[in-house]
Amino acid sequence: MGLSRVIPSRRTENIRYAVRDVVVLAQEVARTGKEMLYLNIGDPNVYDFQLPEVIMGPTIEAMRRNHGGYSPSSGIPEAVAAIHGDAVRRGIENIQDVFVTTGASEAIEICLTALLNPGDNVLTPAPGYPLYTAVLAKLEAEENSYFLDEDRGWQPDVADMASKINPRTKAIVLINPNNPTGSVCSEDTLREVIALAKAHGLVIFADEIYDRLVLDGERHISIASLDSEVPFVTFNGLSKCYIGPGVRIGWGVASGPRELMADYIEAINRILRSRLCANHPFQYAIRPCLEGDHGHLPPVLEKLTTRRDITVEKLNANGISCVAPKGAFYAFARLEGVRDDRHWASELIRQTGVVVVPGSGFGQRPQTAHFRVVFLPEPEKLHAAYDKITAFHQAYRNP
Repeated sequence: MGLSRVIPSRRTENIRYAVRDVVVLAQEVARTGKEMLYLNIGDPNVYDFQLPEVIMGPTIEAMRRNHGGYSPSSGIPEAVAAIHGDAVRRGIENIQDVFVTTGASEAIEICLTALLNPGDNVLTPAPGYPLYTAVLAKLEAEENSYFLDEDRGWQPDVADMASKINPRTKAIVLINPNNPTGSVCSEDTLREVIALAKAHGLVIFADEIYDRLVLDGERHISIASLDSEVPFVTFNGLSKCYIGPGVRIGWGVASGPRELMADYIEAINRILRSRLCANHPFQYAIRPCLEGDHGHLPPVLEKLTTRRDITVEKLNANGISCVAPKGAFYAFARLEGVRDDRHWASELIRQTGVVVVPGSGFGQRPQTAHFRVVFLPEPEKLHAAYDKITAFHQAYRNP
């Protein structure tokens, strides 16, 4: 038969990941010698945030003790116990299983894989984290987006969510605090989502990876703490609140009635066993992180508040509308007078070297245009980037 072209699977055709996809263009522009200002990747370690000792110390000690082999598929006992204890302290009841994964992303992918058949769909927020879209495409499942309401501080539009449910809807994804908007869900909104899940027999996937990064005295409520009758899987990890995205340690907490969850949990664990285990040495940082004093957080929150304030002030003062984020380290700004935010973002990169992610990569209401910025960089870099964005936007609208 001879050699022939290697044909990729059809399931890869619709896989997109906007946060990383813009890097291809940014690298092309950087090769021309243009100074680049990156506001696209939510990686604190690229800027002036340090991996805390509460992660480094226990991990190094674990390696010295030769904990470099395989761990149990669900995680080492002390880590599983610490995650369980943290969930209980948050008010989560009826916990059926806890499992440690290679980042929260793996937990999300495993749980979607264990739930969905081709043609099924999941309610995902728009705007929302593009990992969900990518995984659903790979599984040949359907993305079923519900909108967040920009006029209400990017709270989920529960009425829109309800209108999208159909016989093949299996779950609701709730990202709280939200990436890319930085919104924090109110208790009223959370209870409305729970009522909807109960009425339609849906699982709630609660992505709470930014739960400790809340600003302005906001209170984060874990949605699973508000009800013990709905099936939940709550995702978290060490990447954001513990300044360790490259550590790749995350977890899931499955809660709800045993009789409803047992088969699904066994399906999750079949996948966990087949991929062996998460990073073993870093699992020894989980208990110190969750049970420690979180002394690294106050200076982190102080920096984020200052940089959030710069972001909102600079963008709102110059013809771009930006709802003030209440959590995480992202802002999702609206562009008036722009039809194609992908073209806008591409031209911004080419002409100024400022790298942002177009809002269409996260989902947004029709006939709107947005872009996401990461406000992790130092203040002087943010000022420089926003000045360039402002000048570019004015020229773009008035060529």
